[in-house]
Amino acid sequence: MGGISSIVSPPRYRRMPQRPRSEGKRAKIVDAAMRHFAEQGYQAARMGDIASALGIAKGSIFQHFGSKDGLFFEVYKKAVRSFPRYLDAPAEVREGGFFEVLRYWLARTEHLLHEDWIPYRVSLLGNYGTDLSLKREINRFLLAEDPYGTVPFVRFGLERAELRRDLDQEMIVSILDWTMERFQDALLTEELDPGLFRRQGNVMEKKEARITQFLDVLRRAIGTEQRG
Repeated sequence: MGGISSIVSPPRYRRMPQRPRSEGKRAKIVDAAMRHFAEQGYQAARMGDIASALGIAKGSIFQHFGSKDGLFFEVYKKAVRSFPRYLDAPAEVREGGFFEVLRYWLARTEHLLHEDWIPYRVSLLGNYGTDLSLKREINRFLLAEDPYGTVPFVRFGLERAELRRDLDQEMIVSILDWTMERFQDALLTEELDPGLFRRQGNVMEKKEARITQFLDVLRRAIGTEQRG
């Protein structure tokens, strides 16, 4: 993900100062738009349809968010803020250590999708269904806010001496963000990586095996424990 760019954000993404009484309306628009984007996808989503569902003028949405991209950006931020953080895992899982926490969340990936399919669908759209300019803004947000709590989680692993200290902490955070996002998305959406489950057989058993293999690769890359 790299450092935060010094390039000034395009005006269409900037949030203009809002009067307190307008926040309620903004929240209603974001809630309606989240479901609409999740159901229709980014490209097929229409501002007019969202406005009609709310009984407001389409211009009102543009007044609040500036553009379709601006609205989706707010929807995406709300979606990922709703997800649990790494260290929200149960205490007994945390006691098992850094890689057991990762295993816990990977094993729960599909369960979390069924619980919160709308925000997960929105996050997938943000990761794979938007243009480069919007993706750049999403990456800046993820880096600045750390909604998944990756930084404190990595510190947790370092304090337990489970992670390599010869690697820069920011490098470990980036590796974890990149690999976990891609692997979880592949678990949720097989077409993102058909090779992950190419052979026939019990899908659940294959997923458990793939999770174990993924964690072994990650442990060898950033962990202090080396398996022979």
